[in-house]
Amino acid sequence: MSASGPVGVGFIGTGMISDTYLENLTSFPDVRVVILGDLDQDRAQAQAEKYNVPEWGSSDNVLTHPDVEIIVNLTIPAVHAQVSGEAIAAGKHVWSEKPISVDRASGRALLEQAESAGLLVGVAPDTVLGQGVQTARRAIAHGDIGVPMSAQTIMQYAGPELFHPNPEFLFAKGAGPLFDIGPYYITTLVHIFGPVATVAAVGSRDRATRTVQVGDRLGTEFPVDVPTHVSAIAQFAGGGVS
Repeated sequence: MSASGPVGVGFIGTGMISDTYLENLTSFPDVRVVILGDLDQDRAQAQAEKYNVPEWGSSDNVLTHPDVEIIVNLTIPAVHAQVSGEAIAAGKHVWSEKPISVDRASGRALLEQAESAGLLVGVAPDTVLGQGVQTARRAIAHGDIGVPMSAQTIMQYAGPELFHPNPEFLFAKGAGPLFDIGPYYITTLVHIFGPVATVAAVGSRDRATRTVQVGDRLGTEFPVDVPTHVSAIAQFAGGGVS
């Protein structure tokens, strides 16, 4: 909470994931969601009315809103760095959905831009701050389980076209399981084991196209541009392997 009251929050992007953010942010006393923006302004309006947000409009409306201090960036991965950069240029702090960018160079440039502007950038996933990961970190730090030598993580299912009505972006550059699901596991492993020293990985794509399974676009076929199965081995600087 700022000295003048709750911190003003604006959204750019009001797709499926915005429900989770809005359910929470509209219930916290120290923040106030003041405006929602989207390329589809009708969708922004529908979400605003659903969650009692007073204003909606375009991304420019969010960027220029005088009461917005933090922008929640829920756009597609391919434009995360661009939109976050526009927010920083407008003098706003940023919270971005994963990934921060689709390549290292633009991600680093974004962080340097924020540092120069004296602004903060936060990026999902924040699950590492939850009680499970933090309890594990404490147990390891205290020596409760000895020295961890290895870990195994796995997530396997058919894919987000099973539940997402517009899943194309999840199979485009900057998404796929590596960037969509991987951050949860990689971030947890790094928080527990520390920096990665070496890594080896392979990926494959079993189908060139997939089909929307739910919603108004049921049966629509779309291309798959990224690997949909990825396997990786990481060796950590502290000696552990996952």
